[in-house]
Amino acid sequence: MATRLAGHFVAMARNNAWANHRLLSACEALTPEEFAAPRIGFFPSLRATFNHILWVDQYYIDALAGLDALRRYSEPSPDFADARSMRLAQTASDRRLIAFCERQTDDALAQDCILPRPNRKPPPTPVASVLEHLFQHQIHHRGQAHAMLSATAIDPPQLDEFFSIAEAPLRAIEFDSLGWTEETVWGP
Repeated sequence: MATRLAGHFVAMARNNAWANHRLLSACEALTPEEFAAPRIGFFPSLRATFNHILWVDQYYIDALAGLDALRRYSEPSPDFADARSMRLAQTASDRRLIAFCERQTDDALAQDCILPRPNRKPPPTPVASVLEHLFQHQIHHRGQAHAMLSATAIDPPQLDEFFSIAEAPLRAIEFDSLGWTEETVWGP
């Protein structure tokens, strides 16, 4: 596994994509009504939670890529009504984030990024800090979605096996679905 800071962010982006894939794949067993059913969490349903995660991802990835992230505030927010369509959209976003992280160098991670807001211009933030926040945001809300899923008939999947070498067999099916192998993720 890469030990440079840039390599660490690639690993975190892949972990992020794997966890999203695993959790949303489990949610696919829910009907759209169950996916949207009121639940206890920061957002009132699995549907609202995952759509929020996607919106924030899109905003931050646009800002990191130097695109017009501010447009996200004037466009309609994503509203995927079922877990399968949500998973496909999240997978596309996760691929963008992985590709961004793969282009980074340790020097690029120290560069400043502006996270524009509609009514103010916050101070620049180093790219590494923006990525750290983005991963933490995902972990925070995925944990809430995981708890929400536990209140359904679907068993929530294990999400903490990504970095453990001994757990490779437990992630093999998802890696295959994502087009990855242990070798492509971790190297020889």
